[in-house]
Amino acid sequence: MTATAPRPRPSRTGQPSRTGRPSPAGRPSPIRRRSPIRGPFAAVALLAALFSLVSGLLLAGAGPAAAHAALTGSDPQDGAVVATAPKEVTLTFSEAIAVGDGSIRVLDPSSKRADTGVEPKDLSDGSTVRYGVELLPGLPDGTYTVAWQAISADSHPISGAFTFSIGAPSETTVALPSEEVGGGAVGTVYGIARYIAYAGFILLVGGAAFVLGCWPRGATARPMQRLVVRGWITLTAATLAMLLLRNPYTGSGKFADAFDLDGLQAVLDTKPGAALVSRLLLLGAAALFIAVLFGTYARREDAVEKRDLTFGLAVGGGVVAAGIAATWAMSEHASTGIQAGIAMPVDVLHLLAVAAWLGGLVSLLVALYRTPDIGSEAVRRFSRVAFGSVLVLAATGIYQSWRQVGSWSALTGTRYGQLLIVKVALIVLLLAVAWFSRRWTGRLTDAPVSAGASVVPDPSVASDAPASSVTTEASGSSVTSKGADEPGETADDVAPERAAQLARQRAALTATKKKRIRDADAERSGLRRSVLAEAAIAVVLLAVTTLLTSTEPGRTEEEAKGASTAATAPAASGPVNLNMPFDTGGQNGKGTVRIDIDPGRSGANELHVWIDGSDGKPMDVPELKVALTLEAQEIGPLPVAPDRLAEGHWSASNVQIPMAGEWKVDVTVRTSDIDQVTIDKTVKIG
Repeated sequence: MTATAPRPRPSRTGQPSRTGRPSPAGRPSPIRRRSPIRGPFAAVALLAALFSLVSGLLLAGAGPAAAHAALTGSDPQDGAVVATAPKEVTLTFSEAIAVGDGSIRVLDPSSKRADTGVEPKDLSDGSTVRYGVELLPGLPDGTYTVAWQAISADSHPISGAFTFSIGAPSETTVALPSEEVGGGAVGTVYGIARYIAYAGFILLVGGAAFVLGCWPRGATARPMQRLVVRGWITLTAATLAMLLLRNPYTGSGKFADAFDLDGLQAVLDTKPGAALVSRLLLLGAAALFIAVLFGTYARREDAVEKRDLTFGLAVGGGVVAAGIAATWAMSEHASTGIQAGIAMPVDVLHLLAVAAWLGGLVSLLVALYRTPDIGSEAVRRFSRVAFGSVLVLAATGIYQSWRQVGSWSALTGTRYGQLLIVKVALIVLLLAVAWFSRRWTGRLTDAPVSAGASVVPDPSVASDAPASSVTTEASGSSVTSKGADEPGETADDVAPERAAQLARQRAALTATKKKRIRDADAERSGLRRSVLAEAAIAVVLLAVTTLLTSTEPGRTEEEAKGASTAATAPAASGPVNLNMPFDTGGQNGKGTVRIDIDPGRSGANELHVWIDGSDGKPMDVPELKVALTLEAQEIGPLPVAPDRLAEGHWSASNVQIPMAGEWKVDVTVRTSDIDQVTIDKTVKIG
């Protein structure tokens, strides 16, 4: 057998190598690969950096998470001065809350507990949410501080404090935390974990749906497998982090308490804790779904069997995805407020539509950059899926917006409404870019593969073994290799290991050539650019959407402000003037009592009393008493002992009226040792 001269090894551009000689000693020459910072890696890095930037900016301006429930009233009210110590302190909220020991604390001026220390009593009645704590008997005069902390029904922690005084205001040494519950470093990390959880859900559900419904052959592509698996890992890790941080997030704000077993047990007994545990269990079922999708399903070749397996995976995967989405719907905004029974399934549909659209968008981006085999039909299928998802998002989004905002003033005057406007603007921008993507999709064609180049597996599935001195020609020429033992040895003469290596090299080179041909397609390049722009906008949209879930809805914020204003607004303004005729039944027992209360508002007032006889002249009496009673709040009677200033004129300064309302003014007039009468009149005092 005569030796043949070796052919020059082609370079990556199809031209002969510079030397025209094989590698020394017949060793294979490595195939040059693209720099890892180019192509898809640069696109992914750009999206990750954009997500981090937007998340950081939003977190920096957000502060502690606003809550759904709000304090709408209290008894005593903030700043009120009561004559005698009340038996209990009650707080009224706009929505249902979860309380425990120490949720409501009353502290005396020296910072000691003035309540009994037991769990607050549930005094709710119908739609009114009210809790109260009993006070210790015999409390001295002074200023008392009421500090409260609870968990809103939509999972967010809430807290606050106010003061009231017994007898008269005094100095107090109570020092309340300067940082609101749910804030600080723990609140920031918890918020980031929420963002990451949503992103993982979108990648997991959207990626799996893209493979199963749009591109079944993508089940064998390593980039698609990695995308879905990483979505599962991301969601699982974020859920575990939220479960551990839940106790310090709603309590102390210290990272060390994340491993407090008693605190973790308390979290598991709450609705948010149960939702997080349920999510972890469902993620176990999702892991089984992923194993079947990228295992049995990817290897199945029989058309009938694959169709049956597709149906089974679609049903099972849909149930698992809906269950994971329900863990959000059943523990956050949708679970409380008006029409919760309708809002929760609508929220599940909304989350699934978001995952199908945005997750499929990321999957398409990865497929266009990382795999050469995705065809135009798969892209068109996703275009139809995205269109359907947008319709579902529009319907569910309109309902959610009405439910959470409720009025035009709340849309423009609350943080929730303003964020919603930003979200709608981003969706409009995303749809505009998607219109260009649909145009590129309509032009997309599958580029033909040159003669002699067979269809090969995805290069990402092929081995990364280095290539030898291999030559492939469009006309189907033979492959030769210069081995170490005998030059010019054909592939049929080499060892099986060497033959397998040659086959892998041939597959890698052919796939690279096929990808180069498709990358040169202007339509495919335009589609990649527009999809990348969509994904970048989707990153910002996801950050805004996640921030909305931790912001107090506009409807609730306005209702809470209205209730608070109604509770604290003056019922009347200006001095109060009363004319009250009396008759004690004795001699000279008839006359008129005139009373002025100035300024006629809650707080300190000046009280003046004049008594005129039946002849209209000033009249002195042996005894005069005044008392004030607010029957609606069971306050009083508060006695007032006026001093005589002149004939028929009495006065009392610093008369404390603790709160606005319908006050009954009782006046007792004694004209002799045995003739006495008590008269009363109800007046509105602000």
